[in-house]
Amino acid sequence: MEPVTAGLLSVVVLLGAILISRIPVGFAMAVIGLGGYAMVMGRGPAMSMLGGEVWSVFSSYGLTVIPFFILMGQICFHSGVNERLYKAVYAWFGHIQGGIAIATVLACAGFSAICGSNTATAATMSTVALPEMRKYGYNAILSTGTVAAGATLGVLIPPSVVLIVIGLQTGESIAKLFMGGLLPGMLLMCLFVFTIMFLCKRHPSWGPAGPTATWRERFASLPGSAEIVVLFLLVMGGLFFGLFTPTEAGAAGAALALLISAVSGHMSVRKFINSVSDTLRISSMIMVILLGAVIYGKFLAVTHLPFAVAEWIAGLALPPVVIILLICGIYTVGGMIMDALALLLVTIPIFFPVVEAMQYDPIWFSVLITVVTTMGAITPPVGVTAFVVASAAPEVPIDRVFRGVGYFIAAYVFCVALLLVFPGLATWLPSMM
Repeated sequence: MEPVTAGLLSVVVLLGAILISRIPVGFAMAVIGLGGYAMVMGRGPAMSMLGGEVWSVFSSYGLTVIPFFILMGQICFHSGVNERLYKAVYAWFGHIQGGIAIATVLACAGFSAICGSNTATAATMSTVALPEMRKYGYNAILSTGTVAAGATLGVLIPPSVVLIVIGLQTGESIAKLFMGGLLPGMLLMCLFVFTIMFLCKRHPSWGPAGPTATWRERFASLPGSAEIVVLFLLVMGGLFFGLFTPTEAGAAGAALALLISAVSGHMSVRKFINSVSDTLRISSMIMVILLGAVIYGKFLAVTHLPFAVAEWIAGLALPPVVIILLICGIYTVGGMIMDALALLLVTIPIFFPVVEAMQYDPIWFSVLITVVTTMGAITPPVGVTAFVVASAAPEVPIDRVFRGVGYFIAAYVFCVALLLVFPGLATWLPSMM
């Protein structure tokens, strides 16, 4: 079998293994990559590659950035930062039409930026925000859709675990990827707010105004959001001005989150143990996926599939923008049927050489495909965050949840269009570093 054919066949087998048999994606990529490498290069070189890559991945200093940022998010999660943040935002915006939903989006943006997990944000904000919106008569379509869509903002707003993994796989600066995702993430948050305002103007009964908080209550709520602001400024300010490496920023953020939670009395021994336990579990899962992606990437490299795809696309004589649109289409469909992180790890070795050959900015491309792929987190049939929200609101059918998030897809599409027309949204801040 020709190496390129073997590479193409492996992609089909990998997708089938993930979608049909539900094998964990990290193990699927590792097994298929190792088997394919042995078939092309021989058993001896395959075992040598396996030993070398296992050591290379798990001894990498750059990999320590993942558990540090996850620990920071878990400490914030278990110490109740999300509830205090939501109360603060709710006090300022809850009195306007659709204000509780707007407060939910802003709180999701703040918490998911520190937490870094779509599912964790969806689960926690569902328990905090859905009862409030139910209490004030919000339509279930709007309330569940708002939480499911808002939870995805953490993939873009740094520190993002997905951008960290992309940086580790491509060799791009993680700090620059963080800065590249900041403006598009804030833009997407604003588009979500505009979507809520449009829906409430069109359907006034969907988002009735809540009670108006006094100015005393509003200012009294501000300390609840202060820890998020302090952590964000520490991490992003340190990275932007070159005071921290990404690993040092994660360590400093985790240490400060623990200090703030302990001093404020929100962190018990049991909560700290749970934070560490969840950090170990999530970090291990991501590292296994990374190892599988590295092994599978080595196999694709020896099949020359990425280079064959690059040559084939170059031979189509299509304008570069058309090729980018085709790639975006592939990521859109792929995001609907596959976990976003897994899809990126499988496809980046194939498409990154193509983009580099067309001399597009790699930071811009990384942010672009992150936005496109993240749409899959709220679209059927995978729609992970939509299912998490549905499980927290069993009285709401899943089709109504998907109908709710469907209104926010337009915001994603508009954000992608702006990134295509104005690449500076993703490249301006990194260029200032």
